[in-house]
Amino acid sequence: MQHIDWQDFQKVDIRVGTIIAVDDFPEARRPAYKLQIDLGADLGVKKSSAQITDLYRPETLIGKQVLAVVNFPAKQIGPIMSECLVTGLHRDDGSVVLATVDLPLPNGARLA
Repeated sequence: MQHIDWQDFQKVDIRVGTIIAVDDFPEARRPAYKLQIDLGADLGVKKSSAQITDLYRPETLIGKQVLAVVNFPAKQIGPIMSECLVTGLHRDDGSVVLATVDLPLPNGARLA
């Protein structure tokens, strides 16, 4: 494991956002969804993609609050420009569990 110092960690801007739209992403190399995430008044709605089709269905994702890194540069992923990175953790079988909050927070709340 590589250690980082506190100043490095503070550079990563992780915010709470609410998934407001989910579409299939058939152009992706691996099964994925296209997401629209409301990150609050300051950041607005950002697009992302997520390889979470093993454990989640679109209808269960709407309204779910997730943790997203918002200060990576935008990245072209197939036909969409990903504007944030939705965070998750891999299970032993390779499926991804989204990193979420356990109580409601305002969109845009920053990881402290």
